[in-house]
Amino acid sequence: MSNITRRDPLDDFFRGFLVRPVEYGGAAAEAPQMRVDVKEAEDAFQVHAELPGIKKEDIHVHIDGPVVSISAERKQSKEVKEGERVLRTERYFGQVSRSFQLGQDVDESKSSAKFTDGVLELTLPKKLAPQAKRLVID
Repeated sequence: MSNITRRDPLDDFFRGFLVRPVEYGGAAAEAPQMRVDVKEAEDAFQVHAELPGIKKEDIHVHIDGPVVSISAERKQSKEVKEGERVLRTERYFGQVSRSFQLGQDVDESKSSAKFTDGVLELTLPKKLAPQAKRLVID
C-alpha cells in the first residue's frame, strides 16, 4: 500500500519568514548612516548631514545642476591584545551615499562646505535664472 502525503507549497515559502534576523557582534550598529536636513532660503539651500565617526578626508560632495550627491566612507579597525596573544581583531569598512534633487540649479562656484563635530554643513546658493531678452527688430 502506498502512502500519499499532501504538502502545501506555501508552507515552504513562508517557513522562516517571521524569524528574527541574526546580528553578528553588533556590526549593524556600526554601519555608517547619514541623516540629512535640507532647508530652502530665498537665495540659497542649507544642507546639514550627520556623519558621525567619519573623517573629513573621506567625504565627497558632487554638484551637477540641481542634483547634489554626498558620499562618505568609513574605515575602522580595532584590535584587543593581551600580552603577545591577540584575543580579538575587528575591521569595518563601509560606504554611505545620498543624492537628492533641489528645486533650482546650484551655483557651484559660490557653494561652501564646513565639517565640524560630525556634521557637514553645505551652503548652496541658487543660480540666477537667465533673464529673457527681447530683441528689437529693425
